[in-house]
Amino acid sequence: MLLKTMAWRPGTGWSSPWPEGMDSPSTLAVLFGGGTAELCREAIAELAARLPRAVLAGCSTAGEILGDRVQDGSLAVAIARFDAVTLRATSLPVDAGTNAFAAGRALGEALRGPGLRAVFVLSDGLHVNGSRLAAGLNEAVPDGTVVTGGLAGDGERFGSTWVLADRVPVERHVTAVGFYGERLRVGHGCDTGWSSFGPERRITAAKGNVLRELDGKPALALYKTYLGDRAAGLPATAMLFPLSIRRDADDDHPLIRTILGVDDATDSMTFAGDMPEGYLARLMRTNNDRLVQSAGQAAGAAAGQFAISDSPLVLAVSCVGRRLVLGQRTDDEIESVQAAVPPRARQVGFYSYGEISPRLPGGGCDLHNQTMTVTVLDEA
Repeated sequence: MLLKTMAWRPGTGWSSPWPEGMDSPSTLAVLFGGGTAELCREAIAELAARLPRAVLAGCSTAGEILGDRVQDGSLAVAIARFDAVTLRATSLPVDAGTNAFAAGRALGEALRGPGLRAVFVLSDGLHVNGSRLAAGLNEAVPDGTVVTGGLAGDGERFGSTWVLADRVPVERHVTAVGFYGERLRVGHGCDTGWSSFGPERRITAAKGNVLRELDGKPALALYKTYLGDRAAGLPATAMLFPLSIRRDADDDHPLIRTILGVDDATDSMTFAGDMPEGYLARLMRTNNDRLVQSAGQAAGAAAGQFAISDSPLVLAVSCVGRRLVLGQRTDDEIESVQAAVPPRARQVGFYSYGEISPRLPGGGCDLHNQTMTVTVLDEA
């Protein structure tokens, strides 16, 4: 496998000369862009023209990861030419009324085929129920297929997101790439660094990913009392205090859910994934050191699942909420990932509105929030 990473910035262009001999049907070009689709459109078109046979995948971000640094308002690009791995991409439009489970199932069915080993999925970050999307993918792909990816971001604006579909940036779409072949090696890791605090409350009124009541009381009003003065900054400030949800008191594997939007008229909150009625919910918090440590643990788990070469491709997807907490220490999180993989590994990724990854090796994927998820791709 040949690998190249590079960056593009408005006004300065590409960070290095274009590599020769990288274009092929087995080449993956994955890119993550800060800013609007229009800002990145010309650079993406140039990349597509230089790699006419390659499979392209990418999305908008709340920060672009390249190497051991985080950028904004740029493109972070990785180009991987596999020797014996084949690729296939599929996409479909989505909006607020889309059945996300059916969308995930349709993507998985489109990618089903002999030798499917992994799927990397990128979705609109504001109009898709990510947990239902993940569930649909799990139903359609063969057991043992590693499904990872994330929900596109839009910084702290929460206005619009884009993904690549048919090699151009478009809004309200979801796209997925399938990886086929026995020589593919794929590892995955997911870690949080968050802990619960305060009383645990039962979800008493919710529909899909819209939460209305906790313990019979309006959920948004209750949440605002915890935020205090920070409530004026919703939904962005909600990233600092996500909710942990679990089925019951015996469930030892809770999921983290982060708010995507609020509705003052109905006192409700919209989350990136399902908020099932009857589940238990509790506030969460963290600190910088725990976030940095958890990022390294996620990378170590991904890299430790097979014997990798000295230069694999590392795809890191971290939550925008982690970046808001880390502030000026955000680079420390990315350095922690880089330190846990081989020195010549090429890392690219983005800060997201939701992360998709299995929790355990061999398991189906879930939607996560406030996690660092790491996918390591290599070829035997």
